[in-house]
Amino acid sequence: MPEMKKVLITVMTYPTISKKYDELVCTAGMQEDGSWIRIYPLPFRKLDDQQQFKKYQWIEAPFEKNDKDPRPESHHVIDITKIKLLNIVDTDNNWKERKKIIFNKEPIFTNLAELIEKAKNNERSFAIFKPKSIDDFICKKTDKEWPADKLVLLKEKSKQLSFFRPAEEIEKEFHIVPKLPYKFSYKFRDDQNKKSTLMIEDWDVGKLYWDSLNKCQDRINPERCAVNMVKHEYFYKLKEEKEKNFYFILGTLAKFHGRSKNPFVIVGTFSLPKE
Repeated sequence: MPEMKKVLITVMTYPTISKKYDELVCTAGMQEDGSWIRIYPLPFRKLDDQQQFKKYQWIEAPFEKNDKDPRPESHHVIDITKIKLLNIVDTDNNWKERKKIIFNKEPIFTNLAELIEKAKNNERSFAIFKPKSIDDFICKKTDKEWPADKLVLLKEKSKQLSFFRPAEEIEKEFHIVPKLPYKFSYKFRDDQNKKSTLMIEDWDVGKLYWDSLNKCQDRINPERCAVNMVKHEYFYKLKEEKEKNFYFILGTLAKFHGRSKNPFVIVGTFSLPKE
C-alpha cells in the first residue's frame, strides 16, 4: 500500500544509462525515524523544476516497497508529480542538525567483512562506514561515450514518443548527461587493517570534474588539470585536515547484491568540519 513518507536526501549518484529505465540516478536518504530508504528507480532529470530536490533537503512523496528490487531499503515513488519539496537542512553549529539526523539510528560500521556478510544475508544494502585510514584516491581513464546499444534504444524510445508529444518535451527528456571519462576510487583500510578499493559514484565527484574541466581550458592538458583538482579536493585536502571526521556512505549495486564478493560502492561521503 502507498504511504506518504518524509525523506532527507543524502545520496545522489552520477547518472547512468539503463536499457530499461533510460537515465537513472541512485537516490537515497534518511526517513524521519533515522532509517535508510533507497528511491529506485528515479529519472531525476525528468522531474519538473518544482520536483528537483537538492542534497540535504527534506521531500515528501507517496512511496511503496519496490517488489522488483529485493534490497531491503528499496522503495519507489508511485507518482513523481506528487513529490513535494520541503526545507533544506543547513550546516549551522558544525552541522549539528545534519549530524543529529545521520547518526540518530543507523550504526557506524568499521569492519567491511561484517558489512558484506549482512548484504549477503539481505539484512542491509546501505551503511555509514568509517575507514581506519584513507590510503589513496585513484583516477582511472575509461570510455568517454555511453555504450552504443543503450543510446540506440533511447533513440528508438524517443521516436515512438514523437507521435504523441511535442518535440521540445521529448528533446528535454532524452537529453543525455555526458559520460564521465574517468572512474574515481578510494583505497582505504578498515578496523582490521584490511585493504580495499571501492569506486565512488557520488554526483558531486562528477560535477566537480566537469566544473574543474571548464576552469582548466587554458591549460596544456585540461583533463589532467581537472583530475588533479578532483584528487586535491577528495584526497590531499582530506589528508591535510587530519582532525576532520570522514565517513563513506556505502550502497550495494542491484546486480551484485547478495552475489558478489563485495557488492558495495561509495555512493556518498559525509565529511564533518573540525570541532
